[in-house]
This record gives sequence, structure tokens and C-alpha cells, in this order.
Amino acid sequence: MAKADRPEIPDDETGASSAPEQVAPEGLSGPDVIASYVKTLPNKPGVYRMYDHAGEVLYVGKAKKLKNRVSNYAKSGGHTNRIALMISLTRSMEFVVTATETEALLLEANLIKKLRPRFNILLRDDKSFPYILIRTDHDAPQLTKHRGARRRKGHYFGPFASAGAVNNTLNTLQKAFLLRTCTDSVYEGRSRPCMLYQIKRCAAPCVDYVDGERYGELVDEASQFLRGRSNALRERLQADMQAASENLDFERAARLRDRLRAIAAVTTQQGVNPEGVDEADVIAIHQEGGKTCVQIFFFRAGQNWGNRALYPKHEADATPEEVLSAFIAQFYDDKPAPGLILTSVEPEQADLLAEALTLRAGHAVEIRKPQRGRKKELVEAAATNAREALGRQLAESRSQAQLLAGVAKVFDLAAPPERIEVYDNSHIQGSNALGAMIVAGPEGFEKTSYRRFNMKGDDAATNDDFAMMKAMLRRRFTRLAREREEGAPVPGLVLIDGGKGQLSSVLEVMAELALDDVPIAAVAKGPDRDAGREVFYMPGKAPIRLPMNDPVLYYLQRLRDEAHRFAITGHRAKRSKQIKENPLDDIAGVGANRRSALLKHFGSARAVARANLADLEAVDGVSKALAKKIYDHFHE
Repeated sequence: MAKADRPEIPDDETGASSAPEQVAPEGLSGPDVIASYVKTLPNKPGVYRMYDHAGEVLYVGKAKKLKNRVSNYAKSGGHTNRIALMISLTRSMEFVVTATETEALLLEANLIKKLRPRFNILLRDDKSFPYILIRTDHDAPQLTKHRGARRRKGHYFGPFASAGAVNNTLNTLQKAFLLRTCTDSVYEGRSRPCMLYQIKRCAAPCVDYVDGERYGELVDEASQFLRGRSNALRERLQADMQAASENLDFERAARLRDRLRAIAAVTTQQGVNPEGVDEADVIAIHQEGGKTCVQIFFFRAGQNWGNRALYPKHEADATPEEVLSAFIAQFYDDKPAPGLILTSVEPEQADLLAEALTLRAGHAVEIRKPQRGRKKELVEAAATNAREALGRQLAESRSQAQLLAGVAKVFDLAAPPERIEVYDNSHIQGSNALGAMIVAGPEGFEKTSYRRFNMKGDDAATNDDFAMMKAMLRRRFTRLAREREEGAPVPGLVLIDGGKGQLSSVLEVMAELALDDVPIAAVAKGPDRDAGREVFYMPGKAPIRLPMNDPVLYYLQRLRDEAHRFAITGHRAKRSKQIKENPLDDIAGVGANRRSALLKHFGSARAVARANLADLEAVDGVSKALAKKIYDHFHE
């Protein structure tokens, strides 16, 4: 495989360098391919990648000594079935030499998350976690919820397990510290305080009801509280409240009392009592039925900031220690690790992991399996949650398996489908036409496999649903026909939102592509478009109508509704983007300055489109040639 076809190595702070490019001879078996690389490999730390014949990455691994590690793969025998299969599929490799094994571990985790290799343990459902941000790029710092890259100036506190956990804490912080949460545009436009001031959740810096120095003190107090320094703050507020009461300033004393109550609410209303644990992540793992659940609790500032259950993807023979090690490396690849990580089992290479996290975080990180006391109780509580969450997940999987077996029976399939593809399209009289495909399988909706199809050319200009469905399916299955020999997943059932006409149009596409082994069905809304009265069509068979209380009918309705939701949200986004676009942007030679001049002269893009040639020539900066070009653009 050519170097240009391979994924680029992501930028990282390890200072890693690529080993010289090597190309294995054609026609060799997997072990022979690997052996051909061993001769020139150094005995240095690094990361290696294994690729199949199509250039897809199979595995990413790290080694203390690359030569020794890779040579093990070239040996015959002694491998698990999974590793033996991986070796047999390998057709090329790439290597990155690093200064230390710690740096190799960091780069390995980064590459696994980015490339998602088939044979690695993968962290799934790792959506961005929310944080609380106190901005410092404004005279009156804003308190807000934040997700994504941390590019804005300010102090970040988190992660929190969910948006709900953040919102609850923000609600309490407003009561305790009276910081503004409004956007800058709202802040600048205020001439009188908003409702939040009236209900005592903002100090109203927008209208100078609090001076800058005092507001800065509130910001500092909120930052101290979120860093876990609440005891000293509480003692000072209590002293101030007592002093205000003694001075008969009962209104100020009442405000301080309310703030103290709000602070106490954060530290006492916890699902798991974090007493004795100021900052730590508690991670427990449970395995059952070849599946794994990792439950993680976030403790910050002596508070429980929520928990999340995650389900890594791995082979059935992976041990808890192996899975937990991969989980920790990938989970903290883009998140700050706390000073203490408590685990239910000791992960593989725990010391190396701790060293790598310390290097990335910039402070000491300890990974420990507690043996006694309060910390052990916290880990046991997390383990109980992991066990119960996995039990629910397995129950849902069994229910899903029963539903798929029911689908196979309804549509007379040879086996329960491992992959169901559902198609729908959305448009308004042919405008902003868009097709959508959703995918479902044994583990529910596979959202990473969802696809949208922008209708182009004649397909985009039509309001013919049949033509759009044909165009979408032709694009999808032309690609499948080309890639299926390389292992691309083939759907066990294709479900079309429509009736006989839609089914006939899709069958024409399948006949064109000579694809006669993909089962296809169409679902049409029943009389009066009532849910529960749907009719299902299959080629060469009588229409099917399921009983209204049939669980399989509910499942098929969910699939159809999910495809419709995905299509309509894509259509709305496309339509919104078009509304925001300026038609002048499509004219070559009209840059920002000339666009501004045209809009200033005529008042709107529509008025520009209606203008005659002489009026266009009268605009400053618009030559006769450009005026002709603009006129022709709107009068073709």
C-alpha cells in the first residue's frame, strides 16, 4: 500500500518520529510479511500498525522494544485464535519510534481512538463530557456549561458525567455566587436587570448593581469552591452573616444565609457520599457473557459529579485487567486525569499507565486498587453499578435478539439479520433534497454507520420520490458491489419507507447492479396514515399486515421513525444553511468588499438580482465587465 493512502500519524507532544518506510514483497503470507520487517527494526520503544490488503488498519500496538515485539508475530504457533487471524490478514506494517515506552503508550492510545482498528479494544460511546467554565476574557466573567475543545480563556472544572449533573451544579452556583450566565450580546444590551436578579441568582453586573471589585470576589469564591476549598469559604460566610446580624443588617444576613444553604446543598445531596475523597475517579469493571461494562464516578472538590457506564468493544477472551488498561489509556487521551484513580482490578502495566497520565496531565497521577476503608467502599459501590448496568444491557441484547428473530420470521429470512438498513428521503417540492440511511443490528442503532445522501444534478431538482430513492440506492449499492469482496458489511434486510412504487424502483436498481441476494421490503403507512396499520411489501409475495400489539411491529415502526427523523433533521439543516447563504457568494470576482458595496447600494441580495445592467455599473468598485457577470448570473 502506498504511503499516501495510509492514515496520517496525528500530531502529539511525544516527539515521536517515523521509522523508514518499508514495503513488503507482494504475495507473502501474513507471518512472512511481518518477518520481512523484523530485520531492519530497532530495539527501541515505539508504536506499530498492521494493515490488511485493502489498507485498513487491523491493529495498533506499542512496544518497549519494537524488534522483539514484532518478531513474536512472525513465529508460528502459540497465538490465540484472534491474534492468529490478525496475523494472517496482515499485508503491510508501519512503525513510529519514540523516546520512551511511556510516550509510545500515549501515541498508541491516540491512534487507537482515531483509527479504531478492528482487533484493538475500543472505547465506545465516548461522547464529549460537559464541563463548567468560568470565562476570564470579559470584564464580568460568565459562568457557563462547556463541551468540546477548550479554546476559550477561563477556568474549566470537570468532567461531569452528564448535562444534568452540570445543570444542577450551575443552578446551585448561581444561588451561591450570583454570577451571570447570560451571553455577551444579552449582557451588553441590558438597560435594567433581568429576572435572575429578581430571584437572587445574579448580582446584575450588566447594570452596575455590583462593582467590578466585588464581582471579582464572587468569581474568586466560585473558583475556590469548585477547586474543593469550600470549608474556608463557608467559615468566612458564616462569620460575615453573624456580623451582619449583630449590626442589625438582616437583609444582608439573609442573603448570606441563602448562599450558605446553596453551598451546603451541593456538598450534601450526593448519590454516593464522597467523604474523604476530594478529587478522584472511581472506575469499576464487570464482565459477563463476553461483554464488559466500565462504570466511572467523578469526584471533584469533595463532590460527586455523576457517573457514566461505558461498554468497550473487545473479543470474548479479553481479561478485565487488559480491558481496563486499554480503557484508561483511551479515556484520558483527551481529558485531564485527576491525581487519584481508584480501580476495582489492577490494570495491566498500571505503573506505566500512571507515568503516562502524569506526563500528559502535568501533575502526579496515582492508579490504585484500594484494599480497605472508605475508598474500597466507593469502588464496591461502582462495581455494583457496573454489574447492574451490564445486566440491563444483556437483557436488552436478548430482547433485541428476539426482535431480530421475529423480523426474520415476518420477512422469511434465512437467519436473523445482523445488519438492517432503512432508507428515507426528505425535500420540499424538490428543494434541499436529501436521502438518509440508518443502520440497526443486534446492539441497537449503529449511529456511526448512519449516512446522508445529498441529491445532485437532476436528482436534486425533482420532487419525484421514486427517482430520489432510486438515485440514493444506486449510489449506496454501487459502492457495496465494489467493496463487498473486501469485507464490506452486506445488509441482512433493506427496509424502504414507501409502498409498491418505491419497492419497484429499488428493485430496478438491484437488477441493474445484479444484486439478487439482498432481501428488500417496503413499509407503507396504513389508511389515514395511522401507526399500527402499516402494510409491508416484499417482491413476489402478498402484502403483510402485523397485529397492532405485535412487538415486531413496534420495532419496525421505531426503525422507520428513526430513518424519518434522521432524514428530516438533515433536510432542515441543509435548508437553514441555504437560507443563511448569500447568492452573491457564488459569483466569481465578488469578494467581501464588493459584496458589501452591492448590499449597501441596493439594500438586499434580492434587489441586486433584480437590478438592471446600468444600475449595477453605478456601484462603486464594480466594473462594466463585473456588472455584466453579475447580471448574467441572475438572468441566465
